[in-house]
Amino acid sequence: MNPQALDILAVAAHPDDVEQTCGGTLIKMAETGYRTGVLDLTAGQMGTRGDPALRRQEAEAAAQHMLLSWRGNLELPDARLDNTLAARLTLMSEIRRLRPRVVILPYWEGRHPDHYRAAEIGYEACFLAGIRKMDESSEPHRPFKVLYSSVYANVTPSFVVDISAQFERRMAALLSYESQYGGQGEASDLFPAPEEIRERLAAVARFYGNLIGARYGEPFVVKETLRVDDVVALGVRSF
Repeated sequence: MNPQALDILAVAAHPDDVEQTCGGTLIKMAETGYRTGVLDLTAGQMGTRGDPALRRQEAEAAAQHMLLSWRGNLELPDARLDNTLAARLTLMSEIRRLRPRVVILPYWEGRHPDHYRAAEIGYEACFLAGIRKMDESSEPHRPFKVLYSSVYANVTPSFVVDISAQFERRMAALLSYESQYGGQGEASDLFPAPEEIRERLAAVARFYGNLIGARYGEPFVVKETLRVDDVVALGVRSF
């Protein structure tokens, strides 16, 4: 897959994170014609089931379902992800190479430390990528917009994307990780069956979809105020 000039890059701590949080949005944007990509920071090395090689294979299968133009993995340490200068510079180099206009990050608070560390590393790497002297051997590039996927955060979203037409494809992408979501295998008592996973994610997506009058939705937060040029064309009815 050609890694040139992405429109949208989602940065995640682990393989299968984006499939749960913003996979429908990535599919919708790819169907619109945008070049989309995912960069996983770790290979899920500390996971109870599967191994890094298998999860990379599953990630590639999921990438096909999500219609990605590119997917990569930095192979940073899983469950020990830390916001170091080395991590920031490594990600900065990828941002300069991929040159995305929009970057999607995990929400900046969460239960798993890797998730909020990924948000920190991602934001700071985006900023550093615009400083020419950080690495004069490559051209600086700073994304125009940073979005935070807030599906697992108890916060009011800045906006919700209607993924009603993309939900089934998103589920197919997630269930490509058979080592994690298959019904059999080690610690099967700790991992919900595929039917349970689908029911849970459908319920969450229905909740956010209901906020915008759609069947399924994915929520996002931005830190800056959004601009509106035409108040007559605003979506979502008040009554």
